[in-house]
Amino acid sequence: MTDIIAGVEIPGTSAVAEATDFLRERTNPLIFHHSRRVFLFGSLHARELDLRPDPELLYISAMFHDAGLSIPFSDTRQRFELDGADHARKFLLDRGFPESAAEVVWRAIALHTTPGIPGRMDPEVAATNYGVLTDAVGWGLDRLQGGQLDEIVAAHPRGDFKKEFLQAFVDGLEDRPDTTYGTVNADVLEHFVPGFRRTSMVERVMDAPWPR
Repeated sequence: MTDIIAGVEIPGTSAVAEATDFLRERTNPLIFHHSRRVFLFGSLHARELDLRPDPELLYISAMFHDAGLSIPFSDTRQRFELDGADHARKFLLDRGFPESAAEVVWRAIALHTTPGIPGRMDPEVAATNYGVLTDAVGWGLDRLQGGQLDEIVAAHPRGDFKKEFLQAFVDGLEDRPDTTYGTVNADVLEHFVPGFRRTSMVERVMDAPWPR
């Protein structure tokens, strides 16, 4: 039976089913429900803005966008966005998707916390970012119908989202604080982790091994 939430159809492909199982088994309910809401909100914004993302690629992007918080991909410490992007890229290539599709999804995940840029890129990149912004900080909520919001939250409850979401960032980043340089992720560690102090670009320039 077709799964439709708030007028958005969940793509009925094997890759979508496997991505759903992957997230459900390897992350917690907070990230799972958040990721599904990101897909739903991103799809609604794309529809309103006349963007035409590939629904399957948008779904994979949404489902893997925060996977790097709890499933590091590489032994090399890197931004959690890159971990999630690398997971998704391998997931798609292992299932025979073309390189071009895997790269679109990689960009959508790698850039999902970067302000200003995703909206100027592929529809899947833009829609993923819009979905993240809506669920995390309420961007664009006023553009959605109340019935749509109620249906999405009923299907994928937020619970104590604000507190638990921020804690997920602390848990996923406190052992690799240097990876938050130049990102919004440093805000979380600065607020919650005693003794954390972000490095500024000014410090890096002034401390560079140049005489002047």
